[in-house]
Amino acid sequence: VANAYQAQMPEFGRDLGHGDAGMLYSALLAADAAGALTGGLVLEVLGLAPRPRRAFVFAMVWCAAIGAFALINVYQLALVLLFIAGFLELSFNSMAQSLVQMHAPAAIRGRVIGVYSMAGLGLRAFSGITVGLMGSVIGIHQSLSLSAMFLFVLLVALMFSVAPRTQTA
Repeated sequence: VANAYQAQMPEFGRDLGHGDAGMLYSALLAADAAGALTGGLVLEVLGLAPRPRRAFVFAMVWCAAIGAFALINVYQLALVLLFIAGFLELSFNSMAQSLVQMHAPAAIRGRVIGVYSMAGLGLRAFSGITVGLMGSVIGIHQSLSLSAMFLFVLLVALMFSVAPRTQTA
């Protein structure tokens, strides 16, 4: 799912009745960014320690928010869902990065972080296939919601297979 939905925001804006390049279309992208900014501030103020289960839960709720955004047709609700998605995306990404840094052996920490970053960014290329290419066949709303649902199921499976062996929240 990654950030493929952002590149398709003009189409989402058009479908929500605000497809022009004016303020209402820009607000969709701004809502996502405002959520991320708020997420960073809230994580810092609350001092939420990175925990695997917490990161999984944030990622799963992010999937739900993105999936719901893909299916709704009310502009104001789209703004709220994108704000929530931005908040959660920043939260789970920063927690995951922190967990990698904290648990990587000191002798190879740089290499582990490099592989983690390369894998994470490299997998974003597939979102162009799952959301973009599939969207040209079945529609961007359906492809984004299906991609989010698939990722949600994968995260649930991973959480119950990996997270119990690690420190939980």
